[in-house]
Amino acid sequence: MNVWQVVGYKNSGKTTLIEKWVKIASSEGYRVGTIKHHGHGGEPERRYADTDSERHERAGAVCVSVEGDGLLQLYARQSSWSLAQILSFYQLLPLDLVLVEGYKSERYPKVVMVRNEKDWDSLSQLSNIIAVITWQPFSQPPFFSYPLFSIDDEESYLRWLMNEVKKHE
Repeated sequence: MNVWQVVGYKNSGKTTLIEKWVKIASSEGYRVGTIKHHGHGGEPERRYADTDSERHERAGAVCVSVEGDGLLQLYARQSSWSLAQILSFYQLLPLDLVLVEGYKSERYPKVVMVRNEKDWDSLSQLSNIIAVITWQPFSQPPFFSYPLFSIDDEESYLRWLMNEVKKHE
């Protein structure tokens, strides 16, 4: 399964990036599923309107789920859900691409959203980073081994991401 993650702290642009990525992938004929980790503690909202999950669906995702505090919004309950368990559901579906919002400690290729100086510190705690998208002006530090994009350069990072997806088909 072609699985990619978007991680970052609250209000860093994760959901917006997923929306745009779903929209472009769907327009190119990909069947996309999304998984969102509800990282704010507690269960996700049981209403669906005006949620990040709804935004994913409106962007073109054919399968959407959110997990928080053991509630997977496919309305299946157990003490907690690992990303691997959720992906096992998704393997039953005819999906070409799965975009995961959150689950920082998982092993899939990650796009990291960096909004402020404090967020840069999180990079050392993450594995499998493939790119960083930042809200701040930057010059690429010499220790970076992955591409660094400005949040304002949407065309470049979306084109790059889709090229990476195609390489891993």
